[in-house]
Amino acid sequence: MGIVGPNGAGKTTLLSIINGTEAATEGAVYFCGRDVTRTGPEHRARAGIGRTFQIPRPFVSLSVFENVLAGAMYGAGLRGRAAEQRAGEALERSELLKFANEPAGALPLLLRKRLELARALATGPELLLLDEIAGGLTESECDSLVRTVNTLREDGITVIWIEHVVRALLAVVDRLVCIASGRVVADGHPDAVISSPEVRRVYLGSGV
Repeated sequence: MGIVGPNGAGKTTLLSIINGTEAATEGAVYFCGRDVTRTGPEHRARAGIGRTFQIPRPFVSLSVFENVLAGAMYGAGLRGRAAEQRAGEALERSELLKFANEPAGALPLLLRKRLELARALATGPELLLLDEIAGGLTESECDSLVRTVNTLREDGITVIWIEHVVRALLAVVDRLVCIASGRVVADGHPDAVISSPEVRRVYLGSGV
């Protein structure tokens, strides 16, 4: 599922409420039939909710592998060989395996985005929350990331993706939601949402 909307619409806040980094002020959060409203992000990560953030903030003094290993250890609660194996799998799925020993602080933007993805995958998510992971990338870089995300979906991971690069979203999602001022403006098939007059008014602009 993709989520679009103007800045300040509440998109990132929604992801934060889903993964537990922000508390819901009303309503409830259910995941796989369980009420997780009162649980924190660590519990939700171990329950199967993984997340990336808009601005990658790796541990710059650690290697790429060590960054992903931290995700396996602290996000999934793994230790020893199990954590190392999970980290290796996440690096492979994120197309970062050959950069495993590189210092994370030296990575260009695309690889930092992929590292953010790998750290989320190392938690073993059933639900993966992506927050503007294509932001700042070139068209060809976006295309490569789209291929990666599509592969993850084919592997059975449910994806909720916030993105301003609408072209990237449309290449992946089968459902699109537009949010503005904290309310749902449109929800449905991507083609129908994109062509909605209300979505064009509040987000895309009349010239799109």
